[in-house]
Amino acid sequence: MDTTAVRTRLVEVVVPVYDEQRALRASVTRLHGYLTRNFPYGFRITIADNASTDDTWQIATELERELPHVRAVHLDEKGRGRALRQVWSRSEADVVSYMDVDLSTDLDAFLPLVAPLLSGHSDLAIGTRLARDSRVERGPKREFISRSYNLLLRSLMGARFSDAQCGFKAVRTEVARALLPGVEDEQWFFDTELLLLAERYGLRIHEVPVDWVDDPDSRVDIVRTALDDLRGMVRVARKTLSGAAGIPVPPRIQRAELPRGMARQLPRFAVVGVVSTLAYLALYSLLRPVIPPLAANALALLVTAVANTAANRRFTFGVTGSAGALRHQFEGLIAFLVGLSLTSGTLALLPAEVPHGVELAAVIAANAAATLVRFLLLRVWVFNPRRRTAR
Repeated sequence: MDTTAVRTRLVEVVVPVYDEQRALRASVTRLHGYLTRNFPYGFRITIADNASTDDTWQIATELERELPHVRAVHLDEKGRGRALRQVWSRSEADVVSYMDVDLSTDLDAFLPLVAPLLSGHSDLAIGTRLARDSRVERGPKREFISRSYNLLLRSLMGARFSDAQCGFKAVRTEVARALLPGVEDEQWFFDTELLLLAERYGLRIHEVPVDWVDDPDSRVDIVRTALDDLRGMVRVARKTLSGAAGIPVPPRIQRAELPRGMARQLPRFAVVGVVSTLAYLALYSLLRPVIPPLAANALALLVTAVANTAANRRFTFGVTGSAGALRHQFEGLIAFLVGLSLTSGTLALLPAEVPHGVELAAVIAANAAATLVRFLLLRVWVFNPRRRTAR
């Protein structure tokens, strides 16, 4: 291999930071050392300071002076997406990328991330924590939120990539310049919107399984970020369907066709759901006079959830035999927990003196929302045919 030709290829690594003086010096020094020793291509590390209020900018400029191939860029406004847009749009590198400052992702995945882009095989590349070969250490709260978010992207937005939120991505620079004008978000939804836009254009997205260790001292507001991401999904869906996004709408959506199999599954799921709801209401009404409302709700939901999963397994999704039945029930209980949180939250918000009829109506409304989530979970995850055949 001509190593001189290899070195002339340039990859820019952006590290967005905001008030990260604690981790910045150690992380950039470690990243620089790793790339110098192990990376066969030319590289530049850009520290993008998102309007920090501590000593982050001072440390960034010190690193720029001390280390070759490191530069610092300052922004007057916060926003990871804003930082990436500014640096990527002005980069002269062949490939632009970014990674979180905590370096949660093992750096050995970086070369497999960018190599398909430098060769022209792919247009974008993402690290994924949800592949079977990935090794991930993080708490159950972050695990649940991440998997739920990516499930919504696949089921509601038709996304085919597996992990939108991993802070480890790369793009061919010419592709980034073409896509950036169509991306509105300047915060955490930026890269999800970029990936959705790329898929609508039919671009090739390469995925790399990663080893990832959660940063317990992360400054990210999980709840706020999740809500912002949901609002971003609604905005992108509305723009796509109206044609305002300037991207091609898939023919299936133009013809308003349901995904394969759903035309048969929906009415059966509805019948099972009606029977389950009637059974739930009957149980709740019987239990309510003798135990508190939250306990009555939980017990009634648990009994009907087990029966609902068994019925949908057989009649809605056509799964017969005992193989996997216990696993299906366990996974079905995750959907039960969604319903429990929605209905219990509704009950907790009701005044103590509310009439029983109003209480029932509120529970029915919350249960309807939980039913939609339950169908998506059962179809896309629990009884997914591709998942069954892969076993």
